[in-house]
Amino acid sequence: MNPSAARVSRDSSSVCVCLFHSNSRPSSFLGINNNTISFNKTNTNTLLLNTATNPGTINRTRVYRKNSTGVEACLSPAKSLRQILELPGVHQGPACFDALSAKLVEKSGFSFCFTSGFSISAARLALPDTGFISYGEMVDQGQLITQAVSIPVIGDGDNGYGNAMNVKRTVKGYIKAGFAGIILEDQVSPKGCGHTRGRKVVSREEAVMRIKAAVDARKESGSDIVIVARTDSRQALSLEESLRRSRAFADAGADVLFIDALASKEEMKAFCEISPLVPKMANMLEGGGKTPILNPLELEELGFKLVAYPLSLIGVSIRAMQDALTAIKGGRIPSPGSMPSFEEIKETLGFNTYYEEEKHYATSMRRLSSENVTSNSYDTQPMAQDDTAWRGQSSQDPIVEVITPEVYTNSGAGGSRDAFSGIWSRTLRVKITGRDGFEKLDVRIPAGFLDGITNVVPALGGVNLKELLNDAAEEVGGKLLLDFNDTVGDRIQVFLE
Repeated sequence: MNPSAARVSRDSSSVCVCLFHSNSRPSSFLGINNNTISFNKTNTNTLLLNTATNPGTINRTRVYRKNSTGVEACLSPAKSLRQILELPGVHQGPACFDALSAKLVEKSGFSFCFTSGFSISAARLALPDTGFISYGEMVDQGQLITQAVSIPVIGDGDNGYGNAMNVKRTVKGYIKAGFAGIILEDQVSPKGCGHTRGRKVVSREEAVMRIKAAVDARKESGSDIVIVARTDSRQALSLEESLRRSRAFADAGADVLFIDALASKEEMKAFCEISPLVPKMANMLEGGGKTPILNPLELEELGFKLVAYPLSLIGVSIRAMQDALTAIKGGRIPSPGSMPSFEEIKETLGFNTYYEEEKHYATSMRRLSSENVTSNSYDTQPMAQDDTAWRGQSSQDPIVEVITPEVYTNSGAGGSRDAFSGIWSRTLRVKITGRDGFEKLDVRIPAGFLDGITNVVPALGGVNLKELLNDAAEEVGGKLLLDFNDTVGDRIQVFLE
């Protein structure tokens, strides 16, 4: 079915194309170049545009509202988040800690994400989440994150960084930073991760006042930011007290309720049964938190609407960096399978998009220069024996020297038979086996490219491979040239094939 019209709108971070029909009735499913627009039948005013299934494009999950003429422009981050809350099912939100991790979340097709105070404290300060990071640092990091993506971001507002008046300032600051939602908790200062020891909370009355102050700040700002009210009283006091506080938060105007560090599936069910009209959030703290890890279907059955994964991204980042540093210290570079290629990195960061957009603003001189480079820079025709061509060349034209590597044959430079020169047509096999017995690398390299082998295995930089090849010139093949363990215990073997 072809739409009869299209509306294009632009927000601060993306171009949104909204399709609608002349009869103002969108179809239930419409494919657009492997992208989809899904019509939510439970809410006839909501459209969800998801471009995550189109490889090579910037993924977007955007929410739109249908009016009498078709589809309105992109909603604000807060309104987009509220529309997500109205959709059926449970919605997963990984926790990011900087602009790049947020962009990766968006590119993976998630409709929203969280920020994690734990992870931001780790990435920005290399310090534990024990109250070191400040309001100003969190707002600054948050603004970089929200500017990098077009999906809604729920910010970790900690305990509001003080009393009720500080909470109002925090909420207004998070609104200006572009957050769609804010999580506010009832811990004392200095606060800490809810799954660590020694958690203490303020009184119930003060906790409720913080939420009321947040609601007032929202009204004063003319914003619609989603307020997520969190209590840490389950571990600090009791399950019963955490349930009482959650009910009070709902009465004070909280949009989403969150009890951190619930200790069992039964406790999670009891939480979801209170204030049934207010959405509940679950925290799946990976790697050994107090809350049992449940899959999204199980969480939906219990009654949760949002689920956060606070440590996945920072956790795998730490491990990946440790593994890379271990490899480098052992004289190697990280294995190709452990990191993206340079081209993939550039694509993720938007280099290709930048180059395409840059073309729209190129001046005529820059276009001419680009054409000259394209036509002349990589001309591999043989150079003239005299300087006639050079005399006619403009001084502004690029000068490129093309070096053709010498091809070794079975004859030496003087035409005589040389056993060593024939070795260059052979192949070297480089194999690395880790201390755990698993194979880390197994590559074959032409012997003529010895100078490049240290780019693959720097530990071979101090080995005179040419001399080893000279000694093995008469070997038929399959000879083991090297077999040693590097400084980290990995076994490195080099074979002549």
